[in-house]
Amino acid sequence: MPSEREKMLAGQPYRAMDPELVAARERARALCARLNATAPDHPRQRAVLDQLLGAAGARVAITPPFHCDYGTQIELGDDVFLNFNCVLLDVCRIAIGAHTLLGPAVQVYTPLHPMDARQRREQESGRPVTIGSDVWIGGGAIVLPGVTIGDRAVIGAGSVVTRDVPADVFAAGNPCRVLRPLGPQDPAGLSNRP
Repeated sequence: MPSEREKMLAGQPYRAMDPELVAARERARALCARLNATAPDHPRQRAVLDQLLGAAGARVAITPPFHCDYGTQIELGDDVFLNFNCVLLDVCRIAIGAHTLLGPAVQVYTPLHPMDARQRREQESGRPVTIGSDVWIGGGAIVLPGVTIGDRAVIGAGSVVTRDVPADVFAAGNPCRVLRPLGPQDPAGLSNRP
C-alpha cells in the first residue's frame, strides 16, 4: 500500500496530516526561516537552498522572505530569480526553467482540495506546475495547479493563471489569457503592458 507521501507525489488523494508529511513541512519551515535570515548573495543561502530544494541550478537567487510546503518538489534551473514574498506550495512538482524571473509576491500552487466539505476534512490532492525557461512572471501573479507556462512567456502582474500559456506570448488578466505574441522586436522592460 502506498504511503501518504507517495500518494501526494502521484497527485492522488492523500491525508495531509499524516505524521511523515507534518514532519516534512516542519523541516521546510525551519529551513525557510534560515533562508529568510540570509541575503540572496550570502554564501549560506546556497547551502540552505541545497538542503531545502529538490534541485537548484547555478546562481539561483531568492530574495527573502520565501515560503514553501516541502521544498523537495521544487526544481529551479540556472539563474532563476524569486523576488520578495514568493510562495511555492509544492505538494507536487514545481519545475522552473533557467533564466526565469518571478516578481514580488508571486504564488505558485499545486494543492487541490475537494469541493465536498466532508472530503475536504480528510483529503487533498495536487497537480504539478511547469514554468519554462526565460519566463517573466509579474508581481502578485498566481499560478494554479496543473498549469504549464511555455518558454519566454511574459505573465502580467496580478494575473491568475488558470490554464496553460504557450511559449512566446504576453498573457495577463483574471483569468489570465493570451493578449499577443512576443517577438524579437519587443523591447525589454515594462513596454510589454497591453
